Amino acid sequence: MVSFDYAFPEVCKVESTLCPKTFPLSPFPFFAFRTSIDMMHLFVSKPIDFLPLILLLILLESPIKAEDQILTQCGSPNSNYSSGSQFERNLNTLLPSLAYGGVQNISSFYYTTSGNDPNRVYGFAQCMSAASADVCRECLTNATVQNLQRCPNRTQVAVRYYNCILRYSDQPFLSQLTSGPLMVTFCAQLKASNPDLFNERLGILLRTISSRASSDPSKFATDVTRLGNFENIFGMGQCTRDLSQRDCDSCLETMIGFIPGSSCSNVTVGGIYSVSCNIKYDPSRFFEASPPPPVTVAVPPPSPPLPFPPPQEPPTNRNKSRIVLIIVTVVVSTLVLISIIWAWLWKRKQVKRASNFEDQVQLPRSKSLLFDLATLRAATDDFSDANKLGEGGFGPVYKGKLIDGEEIAVKRLSRRSTQGIEELKNEILTVAKLQHKNLVRLLGFCLEEQEKILVYEYLPNTSLDAFLFDPAKRVQLDWERRYKIIEGIARGLLYLHEDSRLRIIHRDLKASNILMDGDMNAKITDFGLAKLFGEDQTHGITNHIAGTYGYMPPEYAYHGQFSTRSDVFSFGVLVLEIITGRQNAGFLESDGATNLLSYTWKHWTEGSVLDVVDRTLGEQRRRDKVFRCIHMGLLCVQEDAAERPTMSSVVLMLNSNSISLPTPLTPAFCDQSRTRSDVLSNLTASESYQSGLVTRSRRDRRY
Repeated sequence: MVSFDYAFPEVCKVESTLCPKTFPLSPFPFFAFRTSIDMMHLFVSKPIDFLPLILLLILLESPIKAEDQILTQCGSPNSNYSSGSQFERNLNTLLPSLAYGGVQNISSFYYTTSGNDPNRVYGFAQCMSAASADVCRECLTNATVQNLQRCPNRTQVAVRYYNCILRYSDQPFLSQLTSGPLMVTFCAQLKASNPDLFNERLGILLRTISSRASSDPSKFATDVTRLGNFENIFGMGQCTRDLSQRDCDSCLETMIGFIPGSSCSNVTVGGIYSVSCNIKYDPSRFFEASPPPPVTVAVPPPSPPLPFPPPQEPPTNRNKSRIVLIIVTVVVSTLVLISIIWAWLWKRKQVKRASNFEDQVQLPRSKSLLFDLATLRAATDDFSDANKLGEGGFGPVYKGKLIDGEEIAVKRLSRRSTQGIEELKNEILTVAKLQHKNLVRLLGFCLEEQEKILVYEYLPNTSLDAFLFDPAKRVQLDWERRYKIIEGIARGLLYLHEDSRLRIIHRDLKASNILMDGDMNAKITDFGLAKLFGEDQTHGITNHIAGTYGYMPPEYAYHGQFSTRSDVFSFGVLVLEIITGRQNAGFLESDGATNLLSYTWKHWTEGSVLDVVDRTLGEQRRRDKVFRCIHMGLLCVQEDAAERPTMSSVVLMLNSNSISLPTPLTPAFCDQSRTRSDVLSNLTASESYQSGLVTRSRRDRRY
């Protein structure tokens, strides 16, 4: 647990309803923590490091207004960074993005990083108390300023305001409940006329709010209870939205439990804050967010008047217009100049990145993998639309034919796609090292004239979804072929997870990423999102959630956590789709089931699971194998990742009928209150569905 040094170690007790602590701001607050000599040296030697901060200051429409800080954590006194260090440069880049990202994600939160280990900076911003975008923007801007002023050169800082919170650290802290001393920010000495009744009603109100806030995605709740004929108690509770329901509830209960025996006991106005959550109550309504109070600026006394002041002529309208015109011209010219410089620097960075791409990714040097651009142009008839097989998220795929008659698939990365460069690097480094009959084979690549091209073996039957979800083509998939496809996908995943030199997590397994060769053998493709693990690594976490609706497990969709069990979940969804012939995404059933998992689970608990099997299979299916595959699929899509089998266990289940399968628990995105005992009691599961987070979609996927 990270230890913190608090800027406000004492509990604040005042007679009024607020406990303000206001601090004057420097005219250039981002640089106030440096000496003039240090600042001049750094700005002259490396001006580009300060460009994001300069832009933030210039683009502010009005002077910064200081909002009262409620709580500040400055981290351990030993957790400092040096002036001019790489950590400081990363921090200067991160802070402006937090102020912008927090407002852009006003209904959620913003978590990002800047730089690479060991100088990586982790940042978090969130609008609080249902603040409007303008109020939150001003609050976060103040926070970026005062973080550096109040905690200079500290690597672990958190600032809490009424309308926002901003944190940064040299260690990851997402979804971690932060503990530490509590801060009673206001505690009016307005004693309740009937303390026993007041405490009883207040306890019920706050615990109701705690329960609602922790279970609501917004992690925010308000309520009111009647104290007497003309008296009410208004209450509010909220947590940072990265917390789980359990942690949020625990944090709020800690706040509530702090009231008895504190200065807030038996008083009608109070509020208790920590970094992760807070509660507030008042006999008057306070739910609507109000803008923070303006800075109190000390005005110097006026100079004594001259004995005989000279007469001055009032400015004419013409002079006023001229002044306004000059100001507008200067401001617009400055903004245009900054935009041009920023665009030039961005373009320069992209060109440099593309020119050094081959060296950056350390591509294989084998001549057998290198294709020249002229050969690929000739093979695809200069990338003719007539040869286009489809188009993925980062560029089109073409069919080609080499001089020796070999047919190939050519994946051409869009030149405008910067994210696609990372995908290309990932696919080359991943697929070039893999050799398995159930993985699409990479034949080579081409990096000429700023082209980024991958060359794969050509598979004539395109992708599994083209057959499985097409009523006319689905009849070609008899039971033997479907079972063979399930086995092929399982063996391909087993190779990625356990048999290859590196453990590989695919992260985007779905029907459109399963290609079929001429004999209808399944081959896994599209490794753009794949993650490589070391021998001892078992799981990872990311703040960039990317994948496909309907195939992502809950721990990845909601928290960014992924492992081999994430692929097992996607495989389980795919198995149920292959057996039923129905797609999980966009699923709708008249009996109320809103996804394929809850639909299958409902029939499983009712003892009629064979009713979900695709009717085009008729009587050709083997009931025992079909039932066993459905059973295995339900094991793979269980809510708890630890309960899901490994791919080696899945392959063993497919190859041996003598292995008894455990009873599955409730699948993800179904009623989470069900247990194994409920299943054995033959209770019907709920079909409630929670949508997964989707940041990446594809159309006409082929490779």
